Amino acid sequence: MSNYYLEDNSLVIEPDQSNLKANLTKYLRNWPWFILSVMLALVVAYIYLLYQQPVYRAKASMLVKDEQKGATSSELMKEFDIFGQQKLVDNEIEILKSYMLMDKVVGDLRLDVRYFLDSNFGKREIYGNEPVQVIVEQAYPELYHKVLILNFPDADHVRIDEVNYPVNKSVWTPYGRLRINSAAPLTTGTAPLLVQVVHRDEMVEAYLGSLSVETKSKQSTVIELTLDDAVPAKAKAILNSMMEHYNAAAIEDKNKTAANTLRFLDERLQLVSGELQTVEKDVEVYKTRNSITDLSTEAENFLQRVGSNDAQLNQVNIQLGTVKDIERYINSRSQDREVAPSTLGLSDPVLLALISQVSDMEFKRESLLQTSSPLNPNLQILESQIRNTKANIRDNVQTAKTMLETSRQQLLVANRKMERVIRSIPKKERLLLDISRQQAIKNNLYSFLLQKREETAVSYASTIADSRIVDTARSGKFPIKPVGRTIYLLFAVVGLLIPMGVITAKDSLNNRVTRRLDIETITQAPILGEVMKSKEADKLVMGDRSVIAEQIRTIRTNLQFVKPNTESQVLLFTSSIGGEGKTFLSLNLGASLALVDCPTVILEMDLRKPQLRKTLGMSSKVGISNYLIGDATLDEALHPIPGYDNYYIMPSGPVPPNPSELLSRKRLEQLFSELRQRFTHVLVDSPPIGLVSDAQLIAPFADSTLYMVRHDVTPKNYLKMVDTLYKEQRFHNLNIILNGVGQSKNDSYYYNYSYGYYGEDPEKA
Repeated sequence: MSNYYLEDNSLVIEPDQSNLKANLTKYLRNWPWFILSVMLALVVAYIYLLYQQPVYRAKASMLVKDEQKGATSSELMKEFDIFGQQKLVDNEIEILKSYMLMDKVVGDLRLDVRYFLDSNFGKREIYGNEPVQVIVEQAYPELYHKVLILNFPDADHVRIDEVNYPVNKSVWTPYGRLRINSAAPLTTGTAPLLVQVVHRDEMVEAYLGSLSVETKSKQSTVIELTLDDAVPAKAKAILNSMMEHYNAAAIEDKNKTAANTLRFLDERLQLVSGELQTVEKDVEVYKTRNSITDLSTEAENFLQRVGSNDAQLNQVNIQLGTVKDIERYINSRSQDREVAPSTLGLSDPVLLALISQVSDMEFKRESLLQTSSPLNPNLQILESQIRNTKANIRDNVQTAKTMLETSRQQLLVANRKMERVIRSIPKKERLLLDISRQQAIKNNLYSFLLQKREETAVSYASTIADSRIVDTARSGKFPIKPVGRTIYLLFAVVGLLIPMGVITAKDSLNNRVTRRLDIETITQAPILGEVMKSKEADKLVMGDRSVIAEQIRTIRTNLQFVKPNTESQVLLFTSSIGGEGKTFLSLNLGASLALVDCPTVILEMDLRKPQLRKTLGMSSKVGISNYLIGDATLDEALHPIPGYDNYYIMPSGPVPPNPSELLSRKRLEQLFSELRQRFTHVLVDSPPIGLVSDAQLIAPFADSTLYMVRHDVTPKNYLKMVDTLYKEQRFHNLNIILNGVGQSKNDSYYYNYSYGYYGEDPEKA
């Protein structure tokens, strides 16, 4: 909202400043300090970036396969289904983030020893191109608390703490037994190398903290690995080593079952080979002793049938043994980690798949136990799956065991029938047939075991991991932190906040009136007008074409709102303390009234410290004090002001010893009565109300009171007194005039009038 006044048929607009505008004005006034502060902050940001070692991000990705591939290509593995199992991606992520895997990487790459070179902007870590490698064979505690400085005095020695040590040899130092290896002869004058040895577990935890492992999307099985480090080459080496160790561990775990099968087959082959040799020797001895070269065709056919039945019986026995091993495996305690039993001879695909599943789930449970507590939800889910799968295996084993026992009994019955037939063969042939029968059984069993061993060995050699590296580690060209733009922006904001904070603190500590809002907040007394700060105080400015002259004319116009229903108007000018502009404003306001043909007189009522006559350059003459004591008449006390018609001054006269008692006389009432009859406006320049009581003695004779408040001079606590005076109406029509505000548009109401438009002389306005 804005207030509108009509002055000489022209529109005067007095803007109503908001709190926001006032606050902005306070800061915009000090814009050079903001620019300087921001520039200094940007310089500090530049220096800060120079001393900060940049951190780069390395990325790699790998695919976790869901389908059964690779190792199940052979007929034996398809039959056994040793490796068939869908992987749970979340479990693989936990394995990649495991302490055990990172510990292998740190040990393999020797990351617990860090190397630095001094630069103009601090230490900078290096990796892969260090002149020597420090191998810690036996460490003392001091080694982990001090950075070693390695100098190179010649091609075959390094210097530590002013002591030379040979390279490529184990040496004892104050920090333990070290071996400093150098692949090439050292160059004299090489820059000193700073070596920091860190506890291995601390480095493992540090790299795990900067490692991120996550899937690219919920539907994808591609895992993305990211690692942040100051040396891009080291970050890439860590990620590549992690993926290699992960795949190697997966292959090793998958080969455990195959290795167990190979051991079982080797043991059986060794046993059967010995038995076969014994039986063949018996056949040879029997034929030699009895001079037997061949049996009849009928006997040969019968022998073949007997051998086939015995081979089936032997296979059933092997399967029964395998089933019993499986039964013992599933009945073992869940805390006991055992290698999965051999499934040799079994052909039930459901049972084989269940055994493979429970084996893989137990391996995953073992991996999770190394990286999490037993209360981990994923671990509990895995335990439940293992129990359910073992229960299914137990049911299938019982069924398979029952079927195999039935088959075995049937084969035994068939054997007994054949044995009765054999008894009918002549004794010599019967004995030979019996020995040959044992030879055929052992030979068939040996061939079967040998075939299975070769198939298992092929599968063992061709095992591949269930994951594939999609992208090897790579790092970006630009560091991820510190980000130059962000740092410059943050420092620029700080540069803005510093002067803003200083200005705000200064404003908070300042107890003086600095803006119109201070007055409106503390007191309800109306503000009649504002006057800008004058470069030449206590001077008549009404003949000028200045903004101050226009503001005084505005106050003159606004006097109609405080004018009583009388022919004359008495205006009392007072303030809180001295120096707030009462004399300047009263003198110029009186001149403005005289210019519009209003007979005006100004009274120099500050009898203690008069200023008006000094401003006008008048000598000490008869004045108010003479009139009040009866030594002079009104005409003798009145004096015209040079240059202005209808404008008179009544000086204070000689300074009395008792001003307050003098103003308490009845002659004061008579003075105002006579002045009202001769002048339309009587202006009273009184002493500050906060110092003496003279203004309160004059107040009953005034129609209106103009209370002066000066920018950056009047204390804020005096405004509470003004508010009390206004509410208690100790002064008639008390109004405030804000004096001495700044001269810029941002600090005060700024008016730009063009008198040329009206073609008038401002002195006649």
